Amino acid sequence: MENQMTAQNLQAPAPYPNMPVNGMAAQMDSINQGTVAIEASRAIAEAQGKLVIAKRFPRDEVQAYSKMMEACRRPAMAEKAFYSFPRGGQTVEGPTIRFAEELARCWGNIDYGIKELSQDEGKSEMQAYAWDLETNAQSVQNFTNPHQREQGRKMVALTSQRDIYENNANMATRRLRSRILAILPSWFVDSAIAECKRTLAGNNEITLTDRVKKMVVAFSRLGVTQEQLEHRLKRRVDTTTTEDFVEYTGIYNAIKNGESKASAWFSAAPEATELTTALKEG
Repeated sequence: MENQMTAQNLQAPAPYPNMPVNGMAAQMDSINQGTVAIEASRAIAEAQGKLVIAKRFPRDEVQAYSKMMEACRRPAMAEKAFYSFPRGGQTVEGPTIRFAEELARCWGNIDYGIKELSQDEGKSEMQAYAWDLETNAQSVQNFTNPHQREQGRKMVALTSQRDIYENNANMATRRLRSRILAILPSWFVDSAIAECKRTLAGNNEITLTDRVKKMVVAFSRLGVTQEQLEHRLKRRVDTTTTEDFVEYTGIYNAIKNGESKASAWFSAAPEATELTTALKEG
């Protein structure tokens, strides 16, 4: 019958009917090279456009400093400016990626970001970069990120694309923070850190005492009691100093963001206080 379809009829037609099969590989290479060339031209044009705009509208350092100081005087900004986490029996602390991004915004004419250069079996090639469009100062870091996540004392392989994406973004963000801070003037960064600490200490609008009270409430929502805070502090919470408050703010951010657990910082809550013990003995 004329409408009968054979197995040969069901085969997909060749993309280039007049081309021998052995010539298709060369044609696909040509297409790939053409795509790469187009993307390269687009990237160059985009970069040139950014440079032209930066030269046409150069930064005003006085205005940038003023914007930075205003931002650091906001409690919402200062509270997210620092991180802390335990490592090898010591506390590692420093400015967060949010702090670095805010400084980049205030300084202006900075291009920064993260890229996934390639993804192979079990790993991704990543890049974190920051580029001052006015001075042409650049800080770039390429690194390989395995598709693994630490769970307890074991490394577990990631198979979900969402898990891989989140893991890549997390690792790249840490490096991006360093890249941004590397191209900003040190005096600009140091001034911002000092102003954020003054804000956290209560020298800007809210007193330190009130901030400590809010801190205790915030920790309680994470399951950390006032007794646990005082046990680590080794004294009453109402004697918290500026340095203590800055450290505890970093710890709070680390626990809240899932970068560490409360048990890494605080001992388990005591089963009974001195008062309840005395009542039982009585």
